[in-house]
Amino acid sequence: MTSQCREIKIPWAIQMQAVSSVEPSRLVQLLTGAILGCGGWVLNRGASDSGMVTMLFEFERQACIDIYSVLIAAGVELSRSGHICFTELCQCTRNQQKDCGAEIASVDLEIQTCPAELAGILSTSTPV
Repeated sequence: MTSQCREIKIPWAIQMQAVSSVEPSRLVQLLTGAILGCGGWVLNRGASDSGMVTMLFEFERQACIDIYSVLIAAGVELSRSGHICFTELCQCTRNQQKDCGAEIASVDLEIQTCPAELAGILSTSTPV
């Protein structure tokens, strides 16, 4: 993968799915601030009534470990394929930092959360 990244300059456009127990509007705010704090750009974001959060963001590849870390720290549980894609991006970038560290990576992320109504019911219920 490393030589492929370097030789044909594959643009890193990643689509990922994830889940989170964080309330949708709070998650959008949290991720927006975290991505911007790492030097990224949030191109599109939103949350639906069903609890689906969508974010389209970009960043320079040299920030990929920071971006990966803030996603996890924000309570986003990436799918297996999401972890694999981010790991490949980080390894390729680390191995080819001089050649591709300033290239742009793009992430189209869908996060399923609990709908606001259900989250409110769950947080007020008493444990068994």
